[in-house]
Amino acid sequence: MARNHERIHIDEKNLCNLCVTELEHIYAELDLTEAELDILSVPRRMFTVHFPVKLANGSTRMFVGHRVQFNDARGPSKGGIRFHPELKVDHVSDLAFLMALKCAVVDIPFGGAKGGVVVNSKELTRGELELVTRGYIRAIADFIGPFKDIPAPDVYTDESVMVWILDEYEQLMREHVPAMVTGKPKELGGIEARKYSTALGGVYVLEAAMKKLGMEKSRVRVAVQGFGNVGEHAARILHDLGYRVIAVSGSKGGIINQSGLDIHSVIRHRKSTGALTGFEDSEHISNDQLLTCECDVLIPAALSDQLDGNNAEHVKAKIVLELANAPTKSEADEILFEKSVMLIPDVLANSGGVVGSYFEWIQNLNNDYWDHEKVLERLKRSMITAFENIYSVCQEEKCTMRKAAYKIAIKRILNAEKLRGNL
Repeated sequence: MARNHERIHIDEKNLCNLCVTELEHIYAELDLTEAELDILSVPRRMFTVHFPVKLANGSTRMFVGHRVQFNDARGPSKGGIRFHPELKVDHVSDLAFLMALKCAVVDIPFGGAKGGVVVNSKELTRGELELVTRGYIRAIADFIGPFKDIPAPDVYTDESVMVWILDEYEQLMREHVPAMVTGKPKELGGIEARKYSTALGGVYVLEAAMKKLGMEKSRVRVAVQGFGNVGEHAARILHDLGYRVIAVSGSKGGIINQSGLDIHSVIRHRKSTGALTGFEDSEHISNDQLLTCECDVLIPAALSDQLDGNNAEHVKAKIVLELANAPTKSEADEILFEKSVMLIPDVLANSGGVVGSYFEWIQNLNNDYWDHEKVLERLKRSMITAFENIYSVCQEEKCTMRKAAYKIAIKRILNAEKLRGNL
């Protein structure tokens, strides 16, 4: 029986602005019940904490922290902790929901969470940042843990911050609990591949996509927008595998050479000069120009909302691999689909990071650490399996990969809720 879906209007304050339109269509196509819509629309838990920290100058300042656990039907919730001066709980909720989808897409037993502290980390000393981290963990300690909610690095947090989180939590619990956080240094239970698993997972998916399109590595030209942690690792990995990386860019613009760039030399150049521009045998290119340059694979690995209705029509790549979060606006999705460009959505393309975190969690729980080759083999298997599942739905329903990924994720989450008797 057809249902009235007038109430499907999704408030952009509650869900990611980019995926609002897509989800509205999917919810209608799946003919969800009122109860199913409610489960997908409201976080299970969201809380705000306030805690004091004594700063180096002797003054005490109250800090605000948020944590949202959107859904935990498939397992303990999982998501990063970020430090940002403009952090809002509504946006944290958006990100927690997308983490729930991402974990379901790659079929790992986690729900989605996200959190952080409202702070400009650049204005604090390292010692003050540690006190803020520890204060935040004390405030939320009852709600996190290896079988409740597992934090990880995010914006302006790194493995040092994860060590402070681990140490503070273990002091409170009075026992070792390495599985309560991922993204740790190897010496404290982390895994080496976690540092670049987001980029490597994306490369595995890219190679699977190229096989579907009959593209040969030797003839493929790659352009990478964004040369931060993920973009740099992606460019380096592809270069080492024999791909021709012709263009890379950062916040101040980029460089291009259609014959290919020596990425290791580019990395050294940026470290010594602080910029990509000025690299020998290359021409300057803006971020906007990179998006529409002559290439076969385009990798947005920087900011959101880079591809829109204005520039999508001019994209020349055959594959767009979204290593950034939400780099493509909904109108650009449709344009690229009509142009037969294979767009591999962020919810799949950059999920290698959470898969790597899952492996770290498993090893911590079992106190059994895998060798590097096993980690890479398991990561490759997880990413390619997820890609094949999504590609199969695309072919069957003649839809975008984003829509297929969302459908698979939503069905898996709702199936878990049904098995638990919640639906």
